[in-house]
Amino acid sequence: MKKSLYCFMAAIVICIWGMFPVAGHAARFKVLVVMSYEETFPGNQAIKKGIDPVLAAEHEIKYFYMDTKKNLECGPQKAEEAYALYREFQPDGVIAADDNAQSMFVVKYLKDKVRTPVMFCGVNADPGKYGYPSSNVSGILERLHISETIALARQMAPSIETVGFIMKDSPVAKIILQQINSESDTYPAKSVGLKMPKTLKQAVSMTEELKKQCDLLFMVALQGISDEDGKPVSEKEAVSTLTGVFAGPSITCLEYNVRYGVLCAVIHRMKEQGETAAKMLLKAMQGTPVTEIPITRNYNGKRIINVTALKALGILPRADFLLGAELVKTEK
Repeated sequence: MKKSLYCFMAAIVICIWGMFPVAGHAARFKVLVVMSYEETFPGNQAIKKGIDPVLAAEHEIKYFYMDTKKNLECGPQKAEEAYALYREFQPDGVIAADDNAQSMFVVKYLKDKVRTPVMFCGVNADPGKYGYPSSNVSGILERLHISETIALARQMAPSIETVGFIMKDSPVAKIILQQINSESDTYPAKSVGLKMPKTLKQAVSMTEELKKQCDLLFMVALQGISDEDGKPVSEKEAVSTLTGVFAGPSITCLEYNVRYGVLCAVIHRMKEQGETAAKMLLKAMQGTPVTEIPITRNYNGKRIINVTALKALGILPRADFLLGAELVKTEK
């Protein structure tokens, strides 16, 4: 009898104990991540590599891709689909990556309309454009290290005096243009022209023009530029083509473009963008008001140099310029 009573009391204690969270055990949250671009886009993959180590082990994550690099016109429809997923999934928090996810998804469906905390990352525009910060939105801005990249190229090729710019005509390019216009007077080389083609054929023609005007070519945001049949080409194909046409030193702010043939970059780490946004969101989901989580930005860059391009251009930099830089070869 005593043994049965003991077992009965123990069972009650266990049941009551199970009603309360164990001290130190993190709550399991549901997180929706809405990416502006397609799943195969390298920037999205890098952001995901920053998010997953922070959240994936303890929490449930759903990823949604808006594919607006390749199909900008379908962005509003994709945003509507993302909102439908939001309502179905009922996440405890949202991460929205890059500018198109802000203008098409967050601003229309979530900002100041729901109580769910939202953290953005990869945003190039001034946050005020989207009404950030707001009651439920904060995040990390992405700023390109353009001046630092020009300086790195000039360290290896001191004869560089002028720089031209080329990027696909897109909303992202227009935002980057705002950054260039706001700071170009401080660049260590004179800015002489900016081209925004819609097709690869136009890009080739514009690069040939820039070749006559500048010593250095900055290229970025070329993903989704179309071929003669109107089909989008990969950033790798576009970069490979244009570096061949320019036939001189070229720079970027994206790691994968250096691997595609560009000479060098001081890159912002997209992984850092994802990691920071995930940590900020976790803090909000654990109870800190979003209004007490200030918007931040990236500050630290990483130098990356393509040794295949160095050799092809006949550039022999001083050894100390290579110290601390990641050295890569052009991908085949």
